[in-house]
Amino acid sequence: MSEQKRFQEEMDRLRELRDELRVKLQLGRAELRDRFHELEKSWHQLEGRLKVAREGARDDAENVREAARLLARELRDSYEHLRQRL
Repeated sequence: MSEQKRFQEEMDRLRELRDELRVKLQLGRAELRDRFHELEKSWHQLEGRLKVAREGARDDAENVREAARLLARELRDSYEHLRQRL
């Protein structure tokens, strides 16, 4: 499986987890909603970095992809933490 395919699958999993949390947070506690809103900013950064990686030069794109992978990992961990607290 190509790296691009693996990363796309990771993004799909993150998107599903994000959607699940959004629904649960409507009923959840205010402190968790606040944390989710902070994570939303990171989500939008990740999407922006991926757009740059797709459109950018090869050298720059690799740096952006690596940063996006790290941010995706942080988001996944944070989403999982929120899920456990709900």
